[in-house]
Amino acid sequence: MADEDPNQQEHDGTPSQMPPLKAEARGYTLFRVLDREFMIKLSKRRWAVVLVFSCYSMCNAFQWIHHTAINNIFMNFYGVSSFAIFWLSMCYMLTYIPLLLPVAWLLEKFGLRTIALAGSALNCLGAWVKVGSLQPHLFPVTVLGQVICSMAQVFILGMPSRIASVWFGDDEVSTACSTAVLGNQLGIALGFLVPAVSAPNIDDPDELAYHISIMFYITAGVATLLFILVLIVFKEKPKHPPSRTQCLSYAFVSPDASFLSSIIPVFEKQNFVLLFISYGLNAGAFYALCTLLNRMVIFHYTGEGMIVGRIGLTITVAGMLGTVISGIWLDRTKTYKETTLVLYIMTLVGMAGYTGTLNLGYLWIVYITAGIVGFSITSYLTLGFELAVELTYPESKVVSSGLLNVSAQVFGIIFTISQGQIMDNYGTMPGNIFLCVFLTLGAVLTAFIKADLRRQRLLEIFRETEVIGG
Repeated sequence: MADEDPNQQEHDGTPSQMPPLKAEARGYTLFRVLDREFMIKLSKRRWAVVLVFSCYSMCNAFQWIHHTAINNIFMNFYGVSSFAIFWLSMCYMLTYIPLLLPVAWLLEKFGLRTIALAGSALNCLGAWVKVGSLQPHLFPVTVLGQVICSMAQVFILGMPSRIASVWFGDDEVSTACSTAVLGNQLGIALGFLVPAVSAPNIDDPDELAYHISIMFYITAGVATLLFILVLIVFKEKPKHPPSRTQCLSYAFVSPDASFLSSIIPVFEKQNFVLLFISYGLNAGAFYALCTLLNRMVIFHYTGEGMIVGRIGLTITVAGMLGTVISGIWLDRTKTYKETTLVLYIMTLVGMAGYTGTLNLGYLWIVYITAGIVGFSITSYLTLGFELAVELTYPESKVVSSGLLNVSAQVFGIIFTISQGQIMDNYGTMPGNIFLCVFLTLGAVLTAFIKADLRRQRLLEIFRETEVIGG
């Protein structure tokens, strides 16, 4: 006799006809909400899905920073200004803002798999377009390729919290979200290190084009492989809901709810508004730091291009470690507000230390302060998504994460341009002090956020009763 589908219609909430004991014997957990019965079971595919996503997010993040990591070399190769190279990074921030709503609509209309395919396909296409820009007069072609990659980013940034909630259990969500974000951070790390190793600071344009071509071709090849893996591995959703939270989402969230209709209720929550601003300040500082790192370091350590890669690698590797630790910590403690505030204060302290030591000539101190900044600032970026979900539950995770990313891009553009101008006119220390001032403001705003953990509160009620209604 064929096995019955415990949810009949792939976890749409239709009550199962399978006897409870038989369902539990097969590894399902019964969960009733109102008049609907769900069969909860974790899918073995979930880690493959999040790892594939993490990998193509890594490839896209690598392409975000690989020009500005060796800003001076690409300036000489293409014969353009430093500001022009910076826009290859800032176009990622600029593109996100107008494309958020269309991509959010596509996600609601067509689901996770379609968005994953679109993001990985655009990332692959942009990488191959840049392969065609390996001549000094072809800077417009590399701009086109970078803009295509920036469009791919819109399909990527809002995915981690959505993948975590759709595919993972209640005690795995923060870890899964951290794993998804980890790829982005690894991509930034490689984006600092690989260009510094691959492209030497030489004057011969033909030899330099050869070195750059190796990096571009490998990137395009990896992007192509990852697109194929997305086609094979990525599915829309597991056959059964993985958690009580997801069951509640299916039971209470209206299928007619849209991104636009959810924006007003989200902004009516004062705690989210405070997070929206403080998150943007933190993420904007991170984007400005990464984009301008080459100029900061070379200003004080002339001719030491490899140092830029090492400091960037220190920031992002420390951030990856912090992301993993904080994700595990949150899954065990659920101390969202407290952890977020501690990380924000650590970011401010680390940034102040980095600002005060960059020009002293003691690189080991710079590495330590940069590591503190990386550990805290990138951990915060991941935790911010999870805190937003808690503060806005049961509104769509796409809405909360999308709005946080908009704030991040807006502040990223403002901070990068402003700090760049300050550095041009007054030096690197005033530019970094500029970031410290706004990080201080963000820490104060974070302190005023109340720990209104709406999702956890509802889950606690269900753990005590296991039944809603009669």
